[in-house]
Amino acid sequence: MSDGSTFSSGLSIAELGARIRGERRARSISLERLAKLSGVSQSMVSEVERGTKTPSVLVLDRLATALGTSIARLLDEPLRLDVVVLAGDRQQVVRDPAGWERRILSPVLPDIEFEFMRTTLEPGVDAGEFSPHAPGSHEYVAVEQGCLRLTIDGVTHRLEAGDAAYFPGNRRHAFANDFADSCVYYLAMALAPAVDSQLHRVSGGHDA
Repeated sequence: MSDGSTFSSGLSIAELGARIRGERRARSISLERLAKLSGVSQSMVSEVERGTKTPSVLVLDRLATALGTSIARLLDEPLRLDVVVLAGDRQQVVRDPAGWERRILSPVLPDIEFEFMRTTLEPGVDAGEFSPHAPGSHEYVAVEQGCLRLTIDGVTHRLEAGDAAYFPGNRRHAFANDFADSCVYYLAMALAPAVDSQLHRVSGGHDA
């Protein structure tokens, strides 16, 4: 399991798997359906839920997207406070073995699907293509250091330090650093409810 992501919170893989399973069951989504929605194989989803396989950041993001939530909510419990100061040592940090790191700067709050993060891509690292979120979602990118190759629905944009971009969250999007220096960028995501999850909440579904 050392080939998967690592989490700064000390959350065990079994605990992460249990949280994913809990979110899935809360939405009455079957294991097979989650695999189809996320594009992750059913065997991989099963292994992740059982805590026998550590997912990459990309796989974890695809599962979170299919569930209509964020990686942050899968890693942390909601805080029921009006004002939240998130000290550096309390921020969730996810490190992918491919050579990139995601630091989650926003707290998890009840009924609010928003995530603000700082990502570092080492030179030559391609973080991969991320699944579209539900219609009505929004994403904002700002580059702090280096250059970022941002691809939206197959169209590539080069963002340099100081550049920013917006795109609807329901587009296919990918992030990569083709350059010689590390790239640091910020990403803010406001997520709309997943349509499939809403339907399952109303009509019920099969569990696994």
